[in-house]
Formats: sequence, C-alpha cells, structure tokens
Amino acid sequence: MTTDPDDALRWEGDEPDARDAPANKAPSAAPQDPTSAALARDAEQSLRRADGATAPAGAATTSADVVDEPAATGNAALVFYGIIGGVYLLFAVGWIVGGFRLRPRASLLLVDWMYFPWMWLAALASVLWFAAAWVLTRGKATWIRIVALIAGVALLVPWPFVMFGTVGS
Repeated sequence: MTTDPDDALRWEGDEPDARDAPANKAPSAAPQDPTSAALARDAEQSLRRADGATAPAGAATTSADVVDEPAATGNAALVFYGIIGGVYLLFAVGWIVGGFRLRPRASLLLVDWMYFPWMWLAALASVLWFAAAWVLTRGKATWIRIVALIAGVALLVPWPFVMFGTVGS
C-alpha cells in the first residue's frame, strides 16, 4: 500500500494520453490474424491523420482512406426546419378547412367531382413542396434549402382560409 494521496484517484491503465505513452504491455506470444493486424495498422494511420501527422512516405493513400463525411446540420438550421415543417403542416390544414368552407361558393361553377380532387391536391401541395425541397436540395448548401422552403411558404399560402377563415359561409 502506498501513502501517495493521488494514488486513490487513479485507476489501472489511467494515463493522461495513452496514445503517446510507450506501450507498457509486452507483445503477446500468440500469432495475430493478418486481417486484424491490417485493421489495427489502418486504425493507427487514421488516428495519426486525425492528429495532423502525415502518412509514412511509402504509404499510398487510396480512395478508401479518404472519407467525405457530410457536414453536420447546425442547431439553428434544425430549429428552422422544425418550425417551417410545422408551418407547412398548418398550411395543409388551412387548405383543407378553407376548401370545405369555399365549397358552397364553388358549387355555383363546379360540381363536387370536379372540385374535390383539386381541393385535396391543393392541400397536399405544401407537403409535396416540403418533401421536394428536402430531397432536391440534398447535398447542397444549407442556404439553398432554406430559400427553397421560404419560397414555398410564400407561394402556398392557403388563400381560401385567409379570405373566409372558419367563421360561417
């Protein structure tokens, strides 16, 4: 037992920087599997590259070594996507409510079998716009997706709901 007070706060193998410290363990006497040795060597090389060290002079960089990871979406963008998704959902509800309120006025010009398919298509337009903007701007800059979503909000305002609302017809 030691009298060092800091010894009580340490665990076995708890070094400040285990990668830079010399190996304390002796190599095992059992032969290693060649694939596991190659995987360990690749992992060590990728750790060195992550630290900023260069690859050994004899090592060739392949396309498998370089992995393009997509940029993470920021918190502000995620909040914006949630809010704008809610707006599109409210627009769909607005088109449905407004369309049913507009039906008595539209029946003067159109019969029901002509009116209802277009009303439901108008209600689905906001959902389809959101999905299309999301899919078509995949891999593009975030601002392009935001502009496409804001353009949809400006174009898909549920006018029957805005003009007649939910009060009487």
